[in-house]
Amino acid sequence: MTFMHVFLWILQILLALIFAGSGLLKLTQPKQKLAASMAWVEDFPADRVKLIGGLEVLAAIGLILPGWTGILTWLTPLAATGLVILMVLAGQTHRRRQESQALPIVIGLGLVAAFVAIFRFGPFSW
Repeated sequence: MTFMHVFLWILQILLALIFAGSGLLKLTQPKQKLAASMAWVEDFPADRVKLIGGLEVLAAIGLILPGWTGILTWLTPLAATGLVILMVLAGQTHRRRQESQALPIVIGLGLVAAFVAIFRFGPFSW
């Protein structure tokens, strides 16, 4: 296994942990409780917040399970691409709400997901 494969695995695991945790929180906590730490949820209906959480959990699974099992490995770059899309939308929401402190985190996560997507589609695919 090359350095790049190991590096990509580390990035995938970190992204999966972050988004699995965030997604499970959105799926299991009521909207009112989430609003205390995630003010943006006030702008969305509860079912949309749950949908976002579900997408985050599915992406986390898609970042790890295909490579681990060797089955449907093309899903990993698609999961990473899905996270890029989620982060673009999250960035727009935070910008609209003038929550500039959240933008570096959202941009950073989006860039890491884009890096994984590009390299798992390309020269370091499974």
